[in-house]
Amino acid sequence: MFPSSRKERFFQKQFTTWNFLYKPGLRIRGGAKRPFDFKKREKYNDCDMLGSLKEKLAETRKAFKEKFEELIRSAKDLEETLEDLAESLILADVGLSSTEKIIGSIREKSKKTDSFQTIKKTLEEEIVKILSQYPSSFDVDHSQSVVMMVGINGGGKTTSLAKLAYHFQQKGRSVLMVAADTFRAAAQEQLVLWGKKLNIPVIKGQYGADPASVAFDAIQSFKARSYQLLLVDTAGRIHTNTNLMNELEKIKRVISKQIEDAPQEILLVLDASIGQNALIQAQEFIKFSGLTGIFLSKLDGTAKGGSVISIVDELKLPVKFIGIGEGEKDMLSFSPHNFASALLS
Repeated sequence: MFPSSRKERFFQKQFTTWNFLYKPGLRIRGGAKRPFDFKKREKYNDCDMLGSLKEKLAETRKAFKEKFEELIRSAKDLEETLEDLAESLILADVGLSSTEKIIGSIREKSKKTDSFQTIKKTLEEEIVKILSQYPSSFDVDHSQSVVMMVGINGGGKTTSLAKLAYHFQQKGRSVLMVAADTFRAAAQEQLVLWGKKLNIPVIKGQYGADPASVAFDAIQSFKARSYQLLLVDTAGRIHTNTNLMNELEKIKRVISKQIEDAPQEILLVLDASIGQNALIQAQEFIKFSGLTGIFLSKLDGTAKGGSVISIVDELKLPVKFIGIGEGEKDMLSFSPHNFASALLS
């Protein structure tokens, strides 16, 4: 039974409306607290980013590989080489503005006598320079950290949140997920299914309930049960974009009032498979205050992987994670150096 404290009585009452999916290590009503089984925990390895990226960026790499092989065999001068590189960047969906910036920098730094390999190295350095403009560290090293996920419906937001949950679960963190998209029943059910699969608890409200209220209730449980990481899934579309932004700001205010300096991270989830159109996705969300970075989903199999460069360059936000598949393990922490190397290899 629960202790008779006021706080515990409060949570006992809420069990009738909240949906908890328990995992070992939580105190279940009428049962004893059980330890986590660390032996069953699979080791999460994100050190093989380069090899994984080369495979997942195969379609995008074709635009460069064919052109590079041609340039190595040819005796083209600097300007002709730069024209061909610009064409490859455009085909990889880097975007006109970012392409012009990269080619302009290479032109300034290169000599007419430079070999293609030297020019290629400069190209890689310029890509890394753009991708490294903004800090990509992930601020969840507090005793209790909160991450909000925002983005349009269908962009991979809920799946990306589940991948983050799994990632930190494998690092030994206690994680709680919140389905605060109460305007779309499918979104809540999707997160509940992920919770069952990953053995991570989920809190969800009634369909149509106030998302900020669901977030408030989740924070009370998060604090009382001493979880280390709270991941908040949010709506991607209400009736108008104005209403959506207001709802997101309201959720953010509720969180910050309950936990100092939270949410520490607010990630904008963008669909990499649509290339430059991801920038259109971001137009409304970029108005939402406090965005700390980008989770780029669906990067695997796309021929538009170069859009990562223009997304960082135009949105002025770092890419912090990338999704490279549908499974919970299909996520990598983003490295500008590894990305550029994989793209041009």
